[in-house]
Amino acid sequence: MPKVERLIAKSSVHGDPAFYDPTLFEWTAKLESAHPAIRAELDALLLSRQPIPGFEEISHDQTKLTDDKRWQTYFLLGYGVPFEDNITACPQTWAALQYVPGLVTAFFSILAPGKSIPLHRGPYKGVLRYHLGMKVPPRGDIDITVGNETRGWEDGKSLVFDDTYLHKARNLSGEERVVLFVDFERPLRAPLSWINRGVLKLIARSGFVQEAKSNYEEWRRANTA
Repeated sequence: MPKVERLIAKSSVHGDPAFYDPTLFEWTAKLESAHPAIRAELDALLLSRQPIPGFEEISHDQTKLTDDKRWQTYFLLGYGVPFEDNITACPQTWAALQYVPGLVTAFFSILAPGKSIPLHRGPYKGVLRYHLGMKVPPRGDIDITVGNETRGWEDGKSLVFDDTYLHKARNLSGEERVVLFVDFERPLRAPLSWINRGVLKLIARSGFVQEAKSNYEEWRRANTA
């Protein structure tokens, strides 16, 4: 894997930093413009008080990062696998996500007050990560560190980073922090871009991803009866 990651880094159209300038990706401005519509759907979701699963309830592998149901995830897409009920509930959000080329994963990521995510790294360098600030408390230690750089979120503003750098996040405020969390295909030069797309399709068919979808369906049946 280290050799593969070095090859991906060398073939990356925009280099291999921890954080990227969001303006390198023209679609980030379109998602920022859609922020009011997305925020309205998020507010309706939160006001409905419908149950939202902890990340570890969907992906049991996440228990090494969180085990208290205080990092909640409202999935729309997971490695290419759609969560149809949630898409139906958030049509404007889903429409805005169609601007993202090579969309792989998308969900609302909700950190409870006082919740921190410990240092970790993503499994595959063929994607980049995008956060759109949706509901960011105005006060407190609320930030994300990727590599040696720390950034804060802002409502309606974009962050793009490489999650294979060691990273951690914290919300040491008294309110929820919510971002629209997206993974998308890393822009690569051909022919590696073609290979990368094939790898992502294989991941989507893997037992790991299919198990997560099954876990969600089981959770939904148990919590929405």
